[in-house]
Amino acid sequence: MDGFDPAICAPPGHPGGPLAELERLEWRNGDTPDAATALADFLAAHGLAGEPAGQTGDTSVVLLIGAVGCAAIGEVPAGAATPVPAVPELVAVAVRGPAGPLPAARPPVVGEWAASWGRHEHAAAVSAVREAIARGDVYQANVVGHRCAPHSSAPADVARAVASIGAAYAGVLTGEGWAVGSASPEQLVRVTGRRVTTEPIKGTRLVGPGAFEELRASRKDRAEHVMIVDLERNDLARVAVTGSVEVESLYDVTEWSGLWHAGSTVAAELAPGVDVVGLLRAVLPGGSVTGAPKRAACGVLAALEPVGRGPAMGAFGIVRPGGLDLGLTIRTVAVDSDRVHLWAGGGITWGSDPLDEVAEAEAKAAPVMRVLSSGAER
Repeated sequence: MDGFDPAICAPPGHPGGPLAELERLEWRNGDTPDAATALADFLAAHGLAGEPAGQTGDTSVVLLIGAVGCAAIGEVPAGAATPVPAVPELVAVAVRGPAGPLPAARPPVVGEWAASWGRHEHAAAVSAVREAIARGDVYQANVVGHRCAPHSSAPADVARAVASIGAAYAGVLTGEGWAVGSASPEQLVRVTGRRVTTEPIKGTRLVGPGAFEELRASRKDRAEHVMIVDLERNDLARVAVTGSVEVESLYDVTEWSGLWHAGSTVAAELAPGVDVVGLLRAVLPGGSVTGAPKRAACGVLAALEPVGRGPAMGAFGIVRPGGLDLGLTIRTVAVDSDRVHLWAGGGITWGSDPLDEVAEAEAKAAPVMRVLSSGAER
């Protein structure tokens, strides 16, 4: 086992490779000031306060916001404590780039995976959400499960292996004794000048004969998807010029690493005076990993999920002069000195079958587990 890995800032949304670190903020639950204030102060210190369209300079900030950090900024109920306390709930790294080349990564050595709940317990949680829907508490909630495995590698090597799967939001961030690697295909929020977009993904099938057509025709998946698109429209409307929110594409099916995903694009024009933290308050946590209504869904999930989401189901990307680009941390691992942690789940509606939902979560976890299995301990 190696000791402390040199910091790696290779964020999603930045195609130019690793960036040179200037300064960082690491926030954990219970720290003062609160997460939103701490982030606002850090951004201001590096010239990224105010409206994105008005920012200038050559310093950017890499952001990693975990589930508890998202709940704090978005002011919704938080779930259980993270199983990876080495990873902060909010990391902001001021960077300028590019940095020098990274050392060659070594194949990770990862042992046997163990789920934090079995298929029966996962299915029971799905059934509990269906009961909440029947009571009228929520319309949809995204149940997430956790699994972990031992490893005997540098944490950065494990994270880099996952990012190497390739995705629109693939990236790596490391700290003292920890690393996060993402291969997320999902955009949480992007700002270019005054234009803001979010691209939720809801609806998944394993690639195979007839799977594309099945997903396109699924009334259950389409209903689940449209609920979240409506939620995202409402989120953006909180920070948009009145009348500017529109759905530019709806339920487009694309492929990622052996899975078909259904995605949409919701766009708007940012209202004058909206800064980065104000935007994050509106969109965090992401609708596709919470549910509708968002606050009520977060409360239901907090009572059901026995293990916290850590940095998963959060945000990872870069804030730069003139805009930002953050991915949603699905298909993401957190690595400490001896274990690698992975989360996967799915949106539950009244039409959900509990065992089908368990199988969908396992299918989503499979590409990440597969890329870490080549050097598995024997």
